[in-house]
Amino acid sequence: MSEVFEGYERQYCELSANLTKKCSAAAALSGEQKKQKLSEVKAGLEDAEAMIRKMDLEARSLQPNVKAMLLAKLREYKSDLNNLKSEVKRIASGNLNPSARDELLESGMADALSASANQRSRLMTTTERLNQSSDRVKDSRRTMLETEELGVSILQDLHSQRQSLLHANNTLHGVDDNIGKSKRILTNMSRRMSRNKWIIGIIMSLLIVAIILVLYFKLF
Repeated sequence: MSEVFEGYERQYCELSANLTKKCSAAAALSGEQKKQKLSEVKAGLEDAEAMIRKMDLEARSLQPNVKAMLLAKLREYKSDLNNLKSEVKRIASGNLNPSARDELLESGMADALSASANQRSRLMTTTERLNQSSDRVKDSRRTMLETEELGVSILQDLHSQRQSLLHANNTLHGVDDNIGKSKRILTNMSRRMSRNKWIIGIIMSLLIVAIILVLYFKLF
């Protein structure tokens, strides 16, 4: 999940809780004090709306799977903000006498605050579920990256082995060439030895004939 979005989210939750307290306080006031408190609440509502717009822009700039989860959160926050606006309108509507104000505090405001509390409870539950989903997405992405790194490592090993095999193949070709050269040299040597044997044989034959002729002339 985006750290920027989480920062906006924390600020909004703190602002929303503070506005709820101020609404409760404004309901118990009257006159100028009430107007001043409501002015503070309305200013806080504008800040809350600005914070929601920031979260919306940040969520829409992210990847589709994360974007969908964050926009679901935003819908809950917008609903929560609308409830706060409704509470402010109820408090600001007309000049209430003390008995009517007490009745509002005991009935309407109690219901509104209860609804707001229930809304925040649902928001917390939804946020927790979305955070768990985000964690699962992060784990899946981490696993995918680890698998990708493993695949790259295997490909690099295979490439290295291929280079080793090509080098061994080239070495074998060099050995074959050397064996071929040696074979040709041995063949030439064998031919020369055979030729020398014939030459020696002829010379010996001539010597024997010459010896025989010499002996013949001496004896006869």
